[in-house]
Amino acid sequence: MKGLLRGYGPGLTALFFLAVAAWGLMLIVLPQLSMLERAVTPPARELDSSIALRISRDAKTCAALLERDMTATPPATRGPGGMAVPSIGGATSGGMATPSIGGATSGGMATPSIGGGVMGTPSIGGAAPTGQGRGFIIQCDRATTHSRLVRDTGAPAEYLDTLYNLPSLAVVATDPLPTQLDTAQQIAALADDLFARLQAEEANAFPFTLSNFQALAAPRLIPLGAEQKALEDARLSNRMLGLLGLRYEVEGQTYERLGLVTLVRTIAFALMATAFALIVCYPIAYKVALATPPDKAVWLFVGLVIPYAIVELMRIYAWTTIIDNQGLINSLLMWSHLISEPIQFKRFPGTIFVVIVYTYVLFMVFPIYNVMSTLDRNQIEAAEDLGARTWRVHWRVIIPHSKPGIAVGCIATFMLSAGAFSVPRIISRGLQAEWFSQTIYNKFFESENSNIGAAYSFGYTILCFLLVALFMWLMRTRLKDFARVQ
Repeated sequence: MKGLLRGYGPGLTALFFLAVAAWGLMLIVLPQLSMLERAVTPPARELDSSIALRISRDAKTCAALLERDMTATPPATRGPGGMAVPSIGGATSGGMATPSIGGATSGGMATPSIGGGVMGTPSIGGAAPTGQGRGFIIQCDRATTHSRLVRDTGAPAEYLDTLYNLPSLAVVATDPLPTQLDTAQQIAALADDLFARLQAEEANAFPFTLSNFQALAAPRLIPLGAEQKALEDARLSNRMLGLLGLRYEVEGQTYERLGLVTLVRTIAFALMATAFALIVCYPIAYKVALATPPDKAVWLFVGLVIPYAIVELMRIYAWTTIIDNQGLINSLLMWSHLISEPIQFKRFPGTIFVVIVYTYVLFMVFPIYNVMSTLDRNQIEAAEDLGARTWRVHWRVIIPHSKPGIAVGCIATFMLSAGAFSVPRIISRGLQAEWFSQTIYNKFFESENSNIGAAYSFGYTILCFLLVALFMWLMRTRLKDFARVQ
C-alpha cells in the first residue's frame, strides 16, 4: 500500500482501488447475491397457489371446449350420453373427429380439437359409443380438485381438496356434457377462490427456503431387476457409493442420491485431471525454464502457444476427428490390423481427461514456468556438487521454490476442469455420465427449474472455494505468495 502511494500518488491509488472494487462488485458480488436469492426462493410452479391456478385454467379451458361442442352440435344429432353422432358420410360438427369413408377415422387416430384437446373417435360405421359423454380432452382430465401438491421427497403425499377442505370434484368423461360443464365451472370457481386466498397467505409468509439445496441430496428410486441388481451391486463404483452413503437399499429397493453422486464424481474427475495436468506440465516447465538455453526455450514456447491461437471450441471439435470410430487413431489401428472393431473412445472417461489437460495445459505451464525461471541455477549446481541426486534436487530445491506457481496452476486447472461444460459434452456425446456443470445447465435450460439450478450453482461455487482454500492451506501458500507468479 505504501509502495503504491509513493509510486502513483493518492489520486491514482484511490482510482485503482475504486476500479477493483467496482469490478468485484459488478462481476462477483452482485451476480452471486442474485444467484443466492434465486436459490433460496421456492419455484413458483411448486407453490400451492400455482397448483390452484393451474387447475383453474384447465377447468376453464375444459368448460370452453364443452360449451363449444354443445353449442355447435344440435341436440338431435347427439347420441347416448350427449356425444355428437356423425352425419352421413362421416362428418361431424363442433370440432369432433372426422371419420374417413366408411366411418372409420384415418389410422384410428383422434383429431386434435381447436383448444388443444383431442376429441373422441367415433366407432366404425359412424355410431357414437354408448354412454360416452366426450372423447379425450387433456384439460378436462386434469380438472380435478384432488390434485397432488408438491412436497419434499419422502414427505407424505398431500392433496388440494383434503388439505384445504374442498369438495372432491372431477370432470368424468362418461357423464353427460351438461354435467361435465357444470362440474368444470364449479372446479374453476373453487380454484379461483383458493388461488386468491393462497396468494395472499404466501405473500405474507417467509419467502425463503432451503428446499432447493435439499434437492441435491434427495434420493431417487433406481428400478432394477433381480439380475441387473446383482450386476450393479458387484460394481466397485457402486460399492464405493454405498460406503459414502450415496447409494442404499430400503425394503429391497435401491435408492441413489443422484445429485450428490454427480457432484462427487465431477470433483473427483476434476482433481484427477488436475493431477494429470501437473504430472505432464511440470517436466515441460522445468525443461523450458532451467534445462534449455534461452535461445532454444523461445522455440519451445512458440510450439506451446501456437495451437492456442485457435478458438477453444474448434480445438475440442478437432479432437472428435481423432477419437471418432472413423477417426485418426481408429483408422491407423485398423489399417495396421491391430484391431478389427473401432475402439469406443467416446465411452472412456480417460478421453475427457486427456482433452481437458490439452485444453487447459497453458494454465498449468505458465505459472510454474514463471516462478521456476526465477530460481538461481547456482543452487541446483550446489546441490549436485553436494551429491544430491536428480529427484532430491527437485524435491528439496526446485519444487519448494516453484510452490506458488504450482499452487496457482493447480487452482486454475481445477476450477476450469470442475466448471468444464463443452469438453465433456462434445467429447462424450452423452455416452458417459454427465458432469455437474451439465446438470446445472439442464436445470436452467432443459427442465426450466432455475431455482434448483441456482442452488446447485451457488453450492458448487462455495464447495470449490473451500477446496481451493484447503489446498492453499496444505501447500502452506498465502495470497501474497502469488505475486511471485507474475
